[in-house]
Amino acid sequence: MNSLSKSPPSAALTGAQVADIIATACPVESCRGKRVLLIVPDNTRTAPVGLIFKTLHRQIASATHAFDVLIALGTHPPMTEEAIDQRLEISAAERRGSYGDVHFFNHEWDNPAGLKEIGVIPAGDISELTDGLFSMDVPVEINKLVFNYDRVLIIGPVFPHEVVGFSGGNKYLFPGVGGPKILNFFHWLGAVCTNPMIIGNKWTPVRKVVDRAGAMVAVDKLCFAMVVAPDKSLVGLFAGTPEGAWADASELSGKVHITRKPHPFKTVLSCAPPMYDEIWVAGKCMYKLEPVVADGGELIIYAPHIREISVTHGRLIQEVGYHCRDYFLKQWDRFKEYPWGVLAHSTHVRGIGTFENNVEKCRIQVTLATGIPEAACRKINLGYRDPQSIRPADFANREDEGILLVPKAGEMLFQLEQPPKWAGG
Repeated sequence: MNSLSKSPPSAALTGAQVADIIATACPVESCRGKRVLLIVPDNTRTAPVGLIFKTLHRQIASATHAFDVLIALGTHPPMTEEAIDQRLEISAAERRGSYGDVHFFNHEWDNPAGLKEIGVIPAGDISELTDGLFSMDVPVEINKLVFNYDRVLIIGPVFPHEVVGFSGGNKYLFPGVGGPKILNFFHWLGAVCTNPMIIGNKWTPVRKVVDRAGAMVAVDKLCFAMVVAPDKSLVGLFAGTPEGAWADASELSGKVHITRKPHPFKTVLSCAPPMYDEIWVAGKCMYKLEPVVADGGELIIYAPHIREISVTHGRLIQEVGYHCRDYFLKQWDRFKEYPWGVLAHSTHVRGIGTFENNVEKCRIQVTLATGIPEAACRKINLGYRDPQSIRPADFANREDEGILLVPKAGEMLFQLEQPPKWAGG
């Protein structure tokens, strides 16, 4: 079953329309007496998660045996109680009152005691799913809390995504509440394919792996996939299986979230919003704009508020630095023991390049204009600009000069009308 608004992409859904979709997809009787777990994204995704949470609570909570929330962190740091309240658009008083019976959990990807292995995707299947790129057994682990419930409701937005093509659907299970083995595997799979060949494409090898893992989670699942316009309005809400809801939402996302430009730019100022508080997530400001940077051009991640590379992975990133894919592939014995998810992040931020005769040549320059000191930027193989030396207004309205300003980067994908040869054009 799929349910969606009849509104065109330019029209925002009303609260009444949202309530109708939820009532149709998730009637009270479908949850009566059941333990229900909501899986929601952290605060690095723009979406009215609170609207869906509160509407579902009004719709079914009084009939359920339990109505709880698990934050799909992936490998992001845990959210504070205040941050969870903000994500769900509730006050501390409301949390103690109206939502006093709701338990809130942060996913713990690095806590083996909190995970359950539910099976292995065998090497032969991996070879088929990845078009022969890999042939290895991949264990599948997931937060074992999932199995304390009769029904799982997945709530989250769909955007173009650098690892899987389009986010959403089963991706809120893997990596959202998954374990490190499959997480590291498919992130590196995406890196081997490269960001420009993955992002904004629907049926990628990574999506096939994620959906295969999702099918192994033997719990009743219902997904609410949102499409959120750049002005933060909800323009699409799709309900159904994680696969079906995502398939419909990604079609609309492709229309709403992709901007095509007639020519590449020599300089791109990619401004990170406050919801990206470390380079681990602010890297999206590169991923979504790499396709429109000219050969030899520069992409500047402008984020004076960022002072961390990564709270969780910073030490490892400082060891390996930021490099193109081939830098790692051609020195695999040196790097294969590092977490593959860290290597994938490294290549996505650094972008397309080559490594020949021990010389790395990247297609573009990636520069940080953040609160991270110059010495730290140079150490990790990224450029540095003093953020105080940059006035974003100076970059505005200069596209004819080859200069692009993106005031809120990270969710809208920019592509060229005619893809270049390096991106498969």
